[in-house]
Amino acid sequence: MEPTTLAVALGALIGLVMALTGAGGGVMAIPLLVFGLHLPVQQAAPVGLVAVGLAAILGAALGLRQGIVRYRAAALMGTAGMLMAPLGVFLAQRLPNRPLLGAFALVLIYTAWRMLRRPKLSIPLAAAALCRVSSTDQRLTWTLPCARALTGTGLIAGLLSGLLGVGGGFVIVPALTRYTDLDMRSIQLTSLAVIALVSLSGVSAAAMHGPLRWDVALPFACGAVLALLAGQQIAKMLNAKSLQQAFAWFSLLVALLMLARAMGWVAN
Repeated sequence: MEPTTLAVALGALIGLVMALTGAGGGVMAIPLLVFGLHLPVQQAAPVGLVAVGLAAILGAALGLRQGIVRYRAAALMGTAGMLMAPLGVFLAQRLPNRPLLGAFALVLIYTAWRMLRRPKLSIPLAAAALCRVSSTDQRLTWTLPCARALTGTGLIAGLLSGLLGVGGGFVIVPALTRYTDLDMRSIQLTSLAVIALVSLSGVSAAAMHGPLRWDVALPFACGAVLALLAGQQIAKMLNAKSLQQAFAWFSLLVALLMLARAMGWVAN
């Protein structure tokens, strides 16, 4: 397949994953770019961030129009992430390819494990939430533990974003689920708003360290954006739990392949 066409097709897979799962686009972008287009992780990371960031901007804008995005929480986490993303990019440019592949594989395994793990139904998560929605004005009630938890989440998402080229949704969505009593749709779209901010910082930092592969990034991003729009319509007709399980098993398979390459068991 011609490289530009292949980049569009692979980007479409990322947009579809983001639409169907609410996260995971960045996690899957790097393996697709590494295996499909044979880019090293250092080049694949910013390319993936361009696609994930543009798709997240679109998703967040749609969520803002619907009044679903918690913009204050997104701004806090996004600002923290934007501060840490350049550090992640700095480290990524100075680490060899194999250790980065190995680190990414471990992150992917952790993500799959979190998705496959059954929640403990006996624990009332909403009752224990640090950031609770007010019953009077439906806004989050801010406390120091709430702000600290969301800031820490943003810092971790930003570091991983710059280091591994992920949007951070696999960190943000579980954190919002744990620390807030927001509904899942609000969590997913707020996560996209954070990803959009963090990705902008990561892409800018990567551009300062060296030229981006725009010949790959632009068609890859176009495919992701178009597929996200189409995927949002498809997602309404499918079972969210089954989609998450399927994505988790696929992530685990990809992680094992990446770990094998990092160990030198699979040729480039």
